[in-house]
Amino acid sequence: MKISIITATWNSGKTVRDTIESVLRQSYQDIEYIIIDGASKDNTVDIIREYEPRFNGKLKWKSEPDKGIYDAMNKGLAMATGDVVGLLNSDDFFTSNDVIEKVSEAFDSPMLEAVYGDIHFVDPNNLQKCVRYCGSKRFRRWKMIMGFMPTHPSFYCRREIFGYLGNFDTSFKVAADFEQLLRFIYIGRIRTKYIPKDFVTMRTGGHQLRDGRATRKYCVTICVPIRKTMCAPTISSRVYVISANSLSSE
Repeated sequence: MKISIITATWNSGKTVRDTIESVLRQSYQDIEYIIIDGASKDNTVDIIREYEPRFNGKLKWKSEPDKGIYDAMNKGLAMATGDVVGLLNSDDFFTSNDVIEKVSEAFDSPMLEAVYGDIHFVDPNNLQKCVRYCGSKRFRRWKMIMGFMPTHPSFYCRREIFGYLGNFDTSFKVAADFEQLLRFIYIGRIRTKYIPKDFVTMRTGGHQLRDGRATRKYCVTICVPIRKTMCAPTISSRVYVISANSLSSE
């Protein structure tokens, strides 16, 4: 089973080495690594080129202007050929060397469509100092209507799901990851499994953390039409997407 890992970069020279190194250290070997760079002006592309030979053909990358992180992620999804796909941000890294191995083992079940686990945040000046642990053990599908979701950096999904439930909605300034998970888990009712494992180490100050307040505001707004509907699981995705986009365009 091939697993595709996508990293979006933009002026990520200070952190992307840790990201790439953590992919190289994975014990699971059938990995396709995809890096989408947004025409960085620092040394990000030089670092990617430096590491490319060490992947023995398993690294794909491109550097060109994009319309933001979700556009970059969609480009990565378009390039992915793996059976399962996950994302690893350019200032994050895998917490241990067996993360993808555990993901692969879970997908031995043919009925399973996605998995998720835990993550933790660290002080960017001291990567050994955990400042927040985010566990997904208590996540339940119904909690999404209140704006809760499993930790997105730990989410791995069969690639075919993106084909019929869609990629990231780039009209969102933030929270496109929540909207996508809502579409997959709550609306699409995909079959998921929680893996009790710390998947990813995230530096504080990253994309989602910087926009935390706005993200929470959008998540709640996305869910409003669903909470007002008794038949929520069958509601058309267009209804809540249009509602949320009216806010994101403000």
